[in-house]
Amino acid sequence: MKTNLMRRALLAAALILPLGAAQAQAFPEKNRDFRVLCGFPAGSGADILVRFYADKLAAVSGQKVIVENKPGMISALAGETVARSRPDGYTMFITPGSASHAANLYLFKKLPYDPIKDFTPVTTLSKVFFILTVDAKSPYKTVKDLTDAMKKKGDRSSFAYASPTAMASSELYKARAGLNALGIPFKTSGASDPEMQAGKIDFEFVDSVFGIEPLRSGKRRGLAVTSAQRSTVLPDIPTMVEAAGIAEFDISPWWAVFLPANAPKPVVEKLEAWFNQIVAMEETKKFLANTGTESFPGNAKFLADYLPKEIKKWGELMKLAKVEPQ
Repeated sequence: MKTNLMRRALLAAALILPLGAAQAQAFPEKNRDFRVLCGFPAGSGADILVRFYADKLAAVSGQKVIVENKPGMISALAGETVARSRPDGYTMFITPGSASHAANLYLFKKLPYDPIKDFTPVTTLSKVFFILTVDAKSPYKTVKDLTDAMKKKGDRSSFAYASPTAMASSELYKARAGLNALGIPFKTSGASDPEMQAGKIDFEFVDSVFGIEPLRSGKRRGLAVTSAQRSTVLPDIPTMVEAAGIAEFDISPWWAVFLPANAPKPVVEKLEAWFNQIVAMEETKKFLANTGTESFPGNAKFLADYLPKEIKKWGELMKLAKVEPQ
């Protein structure tokens, strides 16, 4: 009996190994589309980045790539869709992982997924920064101008936010500057324009992908950036460390690619190689530079090791900013 069981086990193992190799060679299947989930609305800064990477993935893979926008719960609804999909490599999540997989743990009492157990890391892509902006017609020329005015307005002051990073940046600024501004959520960066132009909202931290164009067109004024160093794209705008004297202000959201949990290693390796090829392209470097974004290449192991550290960092940041989960 034991001999028969052993023979069956060996036969099964012999069959599985070639099958796994065959699956790897067959990926991706011809005429089968890739599906990329974006957790933010079409036209947002996040959507611009996702569609850029999706277009380049189509070019390097020879496959059609469909972007599906599924906004809600700051990308958590899109994350849930990916987590519940088949781990075959055809459904993937291109996302600001610092939000969907780190900050969201502290923004919501119950996420519809586990950021580590429910996903397979593929690689990191890029890092961005946020810009503290005000309406171009406002009297605020510096962070000090804004801070002084907000202190005088007290609880009549307000700010807009459209992401966990924007909220955390705002709350950290509030906590350290001693402000009592009210946060008002919007679906996208810039959706607050009418309210801001009417003087009903005083400031907003916006991502660099979206925020640079309103600065260039004269719609908004940039007072500071959230990164530790000044941006090479906006070298005249100081950091929050410089402008506000907040030593711990170093917030640089990062983007990454995830698959559902238990995706086959050969599939992960192929996607990892494609995305690293995309990150290394001169066209990608130029696109990122124009949006104030830096390349952040990596691999599956790096992302798997990096994520727990970021979860811890964002937990400390949210605690510092006194953000309560909703």
